[in-house]
Amino acid sequence: MSWSRFPRYVPVAERVRKAKAAAAQVGKKEDRREPVVVEGTKIATTFWGKGWCKHLESFSDYSNRLPRGRSYARNGLVIDLRITQGLVEALVQGSSLYRVKVSIAPLPSQRWASFVQSSTDKVTQVIDLLQGQLPPSLLQSVTNPESGLFPRPAEIKLSCSCPDWADMCKHVAATLYGVGARLDTRPELFFTLRGVDMNDLVAAAGKTAAEVPVDASAPGLGHEDLSALFGVEIESGSSATPDAPAVPTTAQAPAAARPRKTMRTPKTKAATKKPVRTRGGKPAKRPATRTRPKPG
Repeated sequence: MSWSRFPRYVPVAERVRKAKAAAAQVGKKEDRREPVVVEGTKIATTFWGKGWCKHLESFSDYSNRLPRGRSYARNGLVIDLRITQGLVEALVQGSSLYRVKVSIAPLPSQRWASFVQSSTDKVTQVIDLLQGQLPPSLLQSVTNPESGLFPRPAEIKLSCSCPDWADMCKHVAATLYGVGARLDTRPELFFTLRGVDMNDLVAAAGKTAAEVPVDASAPGLGHEDLSALFGVEIESGSSATPDAPAVPTTAQAPAAARPRKTMRTPKTKAATKKPVRTRGGKPAKRPATRTRPKPG
């Protein structure tokens, strides 16, 4: 078998230089580019990114081929990667610039409906779902190789423009790792790729909450609780005990039971005057009131 159809080996440093130049050209032609950027030695660090990579590595068909593309992803040789519904498209710099396509079958509706039903009371916010902040039992349901949300090998179709005869060449492997790195920063793309709406989970939780009847006998906030909550003193509407009947107000009391009003005799001004006392302790005589003569 002749190996002359394969291009010559290109060192990693030269590939990185070519990748940067190709990325600049792609940016000029298509007005945008989305390179895979890996910081540090780990391809992915979040739940969805790590879950994607570990899921693919768990299959023997992929476990021997994936490591070939790990260094490509780390070195920034995936210069463009875009995820849409059921499709991953990438440009990977190798000896030349290669185009990679990964087709993902949509998540079966029965499997998605079963997952939504099983997580009805466990997912209440989209942000918790995207951050992987879910109960352990639900996380296991997501990553289950057979019944989970990640695609099986039979649901994945691979293609690359390179001359390698293998279905999963190192450029395809780099693209798959690139998906894991992309899910680290944009986990919502996982649901786009699988063709499902993540809001179905929150909508189901809201519907269930609306169907739960409100228990009228459930204890609520009392006056003491409200006073402590708002920092003010709230008076009770009635001083009677809960078992005692309410006392009717004056407006509701019968006329016979109402007390009659009595007129009080007004006190005269003279009666209210106190005698003026001197230093000796004896009352002093008040001077006679002078009257002015009326003008003639």
